[in-house]
Amino acid sequence: MNRALIVIDVQESFRARTEWADTLNPTVAEPVNRLVELARAAGDLVVWVLHTEPGSGNVFDPESGHVRLFEELSEPRPGEPVLRKTSHNAFTTTNLQQILTAHGVGELRICGIRAEQCVETTTRVGSDLGYDVTFVSDATSTDPLGRFSAADILERTEAVLRGRFARIATVAELEAEAAGAEPGAAPQPDVAASAV
Repeated sequence: MNRALIVIDVQESFRARTEWADTLNPTVAEPVNRLVELARAAGDLVVWVLHTEPGSGNVFDPESGHVRLFEELSEPRPGEPVLRKTSHNAFTTTNLQQILTAHGVGELRICGIRAEQCVETTTRVGSDLGYDVTFVSDATSTDPLGRFSAADILERTEAVLRGRFARIATVAELEAEAAGAEPGAAPQPDVAASAV
């Protein structure tokens, strides 16, 4: 089964907002880059997604100049789609599913900004479409919301996705699994993810 990494909304729009000062993981680009390198080394498809709100006049309006990937992210390579969405999930307003189908993808790794919003909704929709999904928690960030801290929101997101819509993993766990073919290393499965 082929696999794809979906990098969602790791874009300058978020850093242009005052809320970014309170974000959970301001250095989210570092674990995302590690995931991208892991995906490329495995021959997985990497798909980059940007959120847009054309005509809104806010930081998600393409006219703002902020709808671009974080500059410290690895540059998309030829053959790595860069999609622009206008919905919370990355499927509804893009041709993501057609791209995945064309590449024979059955497994997704998902990361990005914001955990409980676009990353979670893409994870749920992907699961409902029949993909085997891994939500990569430490390559994901979010902001506080109301009385909930950003850490609380990420914990809640992991709790509602785990074993229902996705396996929860860290970049280090996925790196260890990739090295599992080496003597003495063994992948550690998320047993909760097998429960339906």
